[in-house]
Amino acid sequence: MKKAIDFQIPYINSNKTYQLNNDLGKVVILTFWTSWCPDCGVDLPKKEQLFQSIDREKVNMLTINVQGRERNDQDGKIFTDKFLTQPTLEDHHRKVYDEYNCEGVPTTIIINRDGYVTHQFGDKASFLTIVEAIGTLI
Repeated sequence: MKKAIDFQIPYINSNKTYQLNNDLGKVVILTFWTSWCPDCGVDLPKKEQLFQSIDREKVNMLTINVQGRERNDQDGKIFTDKFLTQPTLEDHHRKVYDEYNCEGVPTTIIINRDGYVTHQFGDKASFLTIVEAIGTLI
């Protein structure tokens, strides 16, 4: 396992920023996505359902719009407003996406309570496989 890279990036719809190290002690699930991606359109609604039922004292679920892969600056914001209730961050350019060696969208990264990346899933991973991985940590 490797230590999760700390980052600080803005929420997509506010002036506040999120810093990963502030969530040490919780399991953190990051999902990198773009608005135009068909696989993201399948994955994100399932993650929304999970977000509605998960224990937020133990787990923080965040989605990260990969701004550097969007066609238009506003596309991620429009998609977020329409479809997402979980906290959504904006990765300007592709900085965090690249730091985590993502190769496509959606990419799901699971970080344990101690701040180590335990799982990284690409666009072909099944939702059930991701949920099972989360279950091993909580």
